[in-house]
Amino acid sequence: MTKTTGSRAGKSSGRGQRDLRVRVKTAKGRKLSSKLWLERQLNDPYVARAKREGYRGRAAFKILELDDKYRFLLPGARVVDLGCAPGGWCQVAVQRVNALGEKPGKAVGRVVGVDLQEVDPIAGAEIHQLDFLSEGADEAVKQWLGGPADVVMSDMAAASSGHKGTDHLRIVALVEAAAALAFDVLEPGGTFVAKVLAGGAESEMQAMLKRNFTRVVNVKPPASRSDSSEKFVVATGFRGRSAEAEDDPRLA
Repeated sequence: MTKTTGSRAGKSSGRGQRDLRVRVKTAKGRKLSSKLWLERQLNDPYVARAKREGYRGRAAFKILELDDKYRFLLPGARVVDLGCAPGGWCQVAVQRVNALGEKPGKAVGRVVGVDLQEVDPIAGAEIHQLDFLSEGADEAVKQWLGGPADVVMSDMAAASSGHKGTDHLRIVALVEAAAALAFDVLEPGGTFVAKVLAGGAESEMQAMLKRNFTRVVNVKPPASRSDSSEKFVVATGFRGRSAEAEDDPRLA
């Protein structure tokens, strides 16, 4: 059950309008953490905007804001979204790369989403249930795309253990695995985008990306909650598979 706080109906607050922030009563049996999460969701403008604009979650605005700044989802681009559930990033990619051919005179792109779980269909995207760590995943992705990718993106996060240091190490390992697949499927000049958590253990991962891309930046888009330690790495200008092979001959 919800209620609004602030001035009563018919009266204005000192800011000239009623405080419409929703407060959630703590029902019997409901954990405080659940109450706080629900309250945050009800008051999050990005959640409301996602519902209004038809996106499957507020995370869609993170990739929108990143692309507005770095312009990697271009018409005609081939995009793979790793860990794509629930599908908000795929929805944005479909629009931006013109996967449905709705922009006359613009090249038509392709979007492939992969996830361990089943994902509801998305118009303009090809969704596959796949463990991207499995053998042959890179070849499967390129086959679905019809060639190498222009963009590999990942909003994946490892299941929380409740221990900040452990969670940080897990997500760094996940980003490294996603980057390894990106090295196998990206076209030279391509882009890799992934979520990471601030924590200080990602220096080796950052160094690896800098060897393989001409530019690597770390950014926290406005849609990322201020109380979250997440940030996003955007690596552009993939140098090609031979760059990493210079450091490890096994990859040649």
